[in-house]
Amino acid sequence: MKNKIKVLRAEQDWSQEALAKRLGVSRQAINALERGKHSPSLQLAFDIAHVFSVDITDVFIPEVSELPVTEE
Repeated sequence: MKNKIKVLRAEQDWSQEALAKRLGVSRQAINALERGKHSPSLQLAFDIAHVFSVDITDVFIPEVSELPVTEE
């Protein structure tokens, strides 16, 4: 899942450590999220949106899988 965490964090002039403390997670967790190596839990995704005062869709961009279209 793609996200804008790094951009939003930079806009606030927050380090990864500062954001991690606000969320109660490790700096390594923030780093993994920013690099797309980890997807957050639903609760963490909402918490991230909340600390930036934005909608969850302003932070996370789901990658749409290409499922075959079937006709009914």
